[in-house]
Amino acid sequence: MKLRHIVLGTTMAAAAVSTIASRALILEAPSEYIFSEAPEALDSPPEPLDGPGVNASGETMPNMLPAAFQPPEFPALERAEPDNLMALVQALATPPWEATVEAGDTLDVLLSLADMDAQTRTEVALALTVEYDLRRLRPGHRLSVDFRPDGTPFVVTLAVDDGVRIEVTLDDTIASRTVTPSALTVERASQLLVNGSIYASLDRAGVPARFAVDLAQILGETVDFRRDLQGGETLNILWGQTVLRDGSEVGQPSISYAALDLTDDRFEILWSAEDSGRATVYLNGEILRTVAPPVEGARLSSVFGQRKHPIYGNMRMHTGVDYAAAAGTPIAATAPGRVSFIGWRSGYGRVVEIAHGSDTMTRYAHLSAVPEGLAVGNRVVAGETIGQVGETGTATAPNLHYEVRVDGRPIDPLGEELLASAENFDTADATEILEETRTRFATFLREDT
Repeated sequence: MKLRHIVLGTTMAAAAVSTIASRALILEAPSEYIFSEAPEALDSPPEPLDGPGVNASGETMPNMLPAAFQPPEFPALERAEPDNLMALVQALATPPWEATVEAGDTLDVLLSLADMDAQTRTEVALALTVEYDLRRLRPGHRLSVDFRPDGTPFVVTLAVDDGVRIEVTLDDTIASRTVTPSALTVERASQLLVNGSIYASLDRAGVPARFAVDLAQILGETVDFRRDLQGGETLNILWGQTVLRDGSEVGQPSISYAALDLTDDRFEILWSAEDSGRATVYLNGEILRTVAPPVEGARLSSVFGQRKHPIYGNMRMHTGVDYAAAAGTPIAATAPGRVSFIGWRSGYGRVVEIAHGSDTMTRYAHLSAVPEGLAVGNRVVAGETIGQVGETGTATAPNLHYEVRVDGRPIDPLGEELLASAENFDTADATEILEETRTRFATFLREDT
């Protein structure tokens, strides 16, 4: 059941109550207290109105009504019960309380601003925790409290990401539930010309600019975006977006197909429909390679290189890449190797390191947990789970910090170390999927234009 939150200003509330009370008094007046007398005749009739009119004569005085005059229609009045009237007055006097979470806010502080006592605040926090990890409370989330007519809190609502609400009802028993809005995924297509950077070109075309990161992740090892892009190249993008019934977008858009036409070559990328993060790269219609990230379905949130540190605020070298994902999401080894370290490293938090031969090492940081039984010296294969996404160490949200080091020197992990060969790949099936995707792109492009 959805709750409607109505906030009325005190002026509007007073006017509404006054109107209702007046109507109630009119309706309540007993007939024996209503008197009627014939009006006294005037010595002389009033001057007639200018212009055409209708003469309406009566026993005592004539009157001229404009021809266009229509008596107003008043709504039917119903008897106002005293109890209902009092409840309305009290409800209007106690509007819902609302607040937006800002940096540094805590749930307890916000609820105290709603004049909620300490015991009730504790009960609300416990009820919310059943449905939602309050450590994930972020700026931009909204908190509201609805009150009973007597002014006591009745429903507490925490609106989090993607339109999801957690509701706590304070009654004889305290109950909580998660309300997920009905949504659907729509596919969108765009064809654009690249002028300047990929990021700027996508932004100008109204396509999510974050797809530039996805393209850099996949093609960065093959295409030199500074040298190979001369301007005027064609870029096709097909993506999905989750929308609510009212048309508002929620969540992150998800790219499924991209095609970049260079002078002599066409690169096409197909992302797995299973949201595994795996992608297949085609060069002129032939499979070039597949790409497998360490976290399935994760969003690449930060790339390799100089960046402004999200916590310290200064420019620092980011020695790996970050994948944003929910806490507890499994992390897989990207290549076969031997576990060389499990433990804690300063800002990295909980870490697993895997040696691949004598000179290459991959590092997985900010982990929340490591599989029971995984130990230094164990051999692992590509795709084997070696940890879970967490927020340990210096991190602003759950994510995996992934590094590749060669001879102790960090290199860009979006290069060769993430690339898997296309051996034993069903090429006939892959070609058929590519053709179907091209057709789907053309269909949605026509609809969007």
